[in-house]
Amino acid sequence: MELALSSTPTSDVEIEDLASPVLDVVVPVFNEEEQLETSVRRLHEHLLSFPFSSRITIADNASTDGTWQIARRLSGELDRVECVRLEQKGRGRALHHVWSRSDADVLAYMDVDLSTDLAALLPLVAPLVSGHSDLAIGSRLARGANVVRGPRRELISRTYNRILHATLATRFSDAQCGFKAIRADRARQLLPLVKDRAWFFDTELLVLAERAGFRIHEIPVDWVDDPDSRVDIVSTAREDLRGVWRLLRDLRRGRIDLPQRPLEYTPGFVGQVVRFGLIGAASTIAYILLYLVLSTGVGSQAANAGALLLTAIANTAANRRYTFGIRGPARVVKHQTEGLAVFGLALAVTSGSLAVLHALAPSASRPVELTVLVVANLVATVLRFVLLRGWVFRERRSAPALEENA
Repeated sequence: MELALSSTPTSDVEIEDLASPVLDVVVPVFNEEEQLETSVRRLHEHLLSFPFSSRITIADNASTDGTWQIARRLSGELDRVECVRLEQKGRGRALHHVWSRSDADVLAYMDVDLSTDLAALLPLVAPLVSGHSDLAIGSRLARGANVVRGPRRELISRTYNRILHATLATRFSDAQCGFKAIRADRARQLLPLVKDRAWFFDTELLVLAERAGFRIHEIPVDWVDDPDSRVDIVSTAREDLRGVWRLLRDLRRGRIDLPQRPLEYTPGFVGQVVRFGLIGAASTIAYILLYLVLSTGVGSQAANAGALLLTAIANTAANRRYTFGIRGPARVVKHQTEGLAVFGLALAVTSGSLAVLHALAPSASRPVELTVLVVANLVATVLRFVLLRGWVFRERRSAPALEENA
């Protein structure tokens, strides 16, 4: 669907009332009538296989050929394809414009020539959907990348990233690959600080993210140079160096009000269930191993209590940090105390099941005991999740969060 024809890059965009997608992939274009349709259809087909909802936004940077007409037609023909037109050029301007207005949880972009293999798209955005990382970038310079391009571009790219490492102390490997993604909450923090509206936009965003302590995930990509690229390498390099100088100066003089610390990320219900399940699986394995070790010397009931106590403490700490997004020492004693109360209920479930087993089958074998305890632990796990989410860590449920969608 077509969004709105914007006369300036800062005009509001009216988006049709649809359920918000998890992922919004922006494709900035300028005079790309020859390859726009083929690329968007390929991308649209690829996104159909994703396990979450997505949208493609074509951002036309003041094209003078038939690009805008093609974009409008595609938005009318393809589900979850939208388009917006800006009357000024600049890739950074297009990304800033669309990202600042998008209702998606994760925001990405890629070059229209699809130089980067689409197989890398899901690995790029998955750490952001899960909350593991804040930004993700495709890297042509990371180990494992497979790149086909001329020696001149290769030399310029490597030299530019070396300059960034030397002057701005960056740690990411490839600032300019047109294949990046960011969580929407992080974008809302960083976009007001990014001044560039052209090619340096990517570098500036990454540097500020790194200085703010955000987690940047890199993936090696398969990348084939577009021989028909309209990028003026010399002019772009010159402007990028000016951007490096400006950014270095502003950072040294304290002119950029960086976020003091990253916003805490709280997964939505689906994410909490997944994380709780993974932690629970690890806890169950640890519990079984501890039970086997302890039961040889203290008996089955004491071994069950000891193994459950040790794993409950570790389980509460892990769920506090990873499932419900709570960090730091505040209320840690309170959380562990309430977690132990939940443990008491879990102990009652498992110990009760063991007592029933021994009453019905006094000579039950060790494998039978383990089977009963594993089943009882699964029941106790569900009980623990309900109580941890609804009672122990309830205060996090009203905190701002990037809600996950299934």
